Amino acid sequence: MSIKESSTNHENKKGLELSCSEIYAVNLISGRWILSICYCLRTGKMRFSELRKKIPNISERMLTMQLKKMEEEKLILKTVYAEVPPRVEYELTEIGRNLIPVLDQLEIWGEDHKRIKKAL
Repeated sequence: MSIKESSTNHENKKGLELSCSEIYAVNLISGRWILSICYCLRTGKMRFSELRKKIPNISERMLTMQLKKMEEEKLILKTVYAEVPPRVEYELTEIGRNLIPVLDQLEIWGEDHKRIKKAL
C-alpha cells in the first residue's frame, strides 16, 4: 500500500528515513517479495520465468511491480536482449550484492528466533 505524498504519514516516513539509515534500509527492502527476489538472484542472472518458478506464490503482476521497484532503487539490473522473442535477464547490482551478507545474517537470526520462540 503506498502512502500519499501529501500525507503526514509520508512526511514522518521521509523524516525517519533521512535521520536513520537503518529505517531507510528496512523500508527499502521491506515487503513480502523483495528479499525473496534478492535471495533468488544471489546466484546470478535469472529470467522472469525462472523467478516465477522459484517464487511460486508471487503473481506475475506483483513480480513485475517488485522488479520495477528494485530496478528504480538500483538493487537490480535489467538487461533486455534484442532477440525474437525478447530475452530479459535480471541480476543484482553491486549494491544489491552487498545485501547478500545481510540476508545470510537475517536467515541465521530468523532460525534462532523461531527456535527460541518455539521453546518458550
